[in-house]
Amino acid sequence: MGARSISDRRKVVTKGAGALALALFCIFGIALAQRHGLFDALNIGLMGMAGRARDSIAGSIGTAIMQMASAVGGTAGRLILLGLCLLGLWRRGRARAFWLLGVVIGGMLLNLALKQGFAAPRPDLLPHLDMVDSYSFPSGHAAGNMVFFGALAMLAGRRSTYVAAGLAIALIGISRVWLGVHWPSDVLAGWIEGLGWLVLCGVWLPARRGQDEGTGEAVMRGHAVSSDEAMDPEAVEGGRGGD
Repeated sequence: MGARSISDRRKVVTKGAGALALALFCIFGIALAQRHGLFDALNIGLMGMAGRARDSIAGSIGTAIMQMASAVGGTAGRLILLGLCLLGLWRRGRARAFWLLGVVIGGMLLNLALKQGFAAPRPDLLPHLDMVDSYSFPSGHAAGNMVFFGALAMLAGRRSTYVAAGLAIALIGISRVWLGVHWPSDVLAGWIEGLGWLVLCGVWLPARRGQDEGTGEAVMRGHAVSSDEAMDPEAVEGGRGGD
């Protein structure tokens, strides 16, 4: 049984690593296509639409919303939210808090390494409505919030949290194009990066509290019941007699 468990675990880890490798392959492909101008029509077209929307009657309201979303999804805003989430998780189970912290910090380091590796300049098609001092590809906002909100949704395990996380991730990603500081392909690459990292980290996702309590109760009873014994009342009764 133990050998099968180890084998299954290795398969899951391998799949997670494969997902991250596939994500990195896609990112390199996007970077290569972008460098050869294959994304120019898409990038210029979508950013041009953002520029026209910024100049419209409701553009000031849209810009305020996008700046707020971008601020919440920035490094400082994300770390504040992370701290609040860690405080809440710490009371319920330290393993889940440590997992969230490791996922977020690891994702930030991965994005930093990719940014330094590609060293892509920021777009200059529109005036920047946000202060930026780092490279453009892949988008740190897109990757970081895919990781953060995606990890929160995985911890909660509810459909509503996945929907809310998806909306937050989409809004923050779009805000970077609206503010003129990222090409759409930067955002797309960031989303792919964050998703690949999440799949890998999901291998070590701690069990929810109810699952942990079920295991703890079995240990507290002082009787390790195997799956076959659990199905056989006589085997369980015989185990009690031995005690």
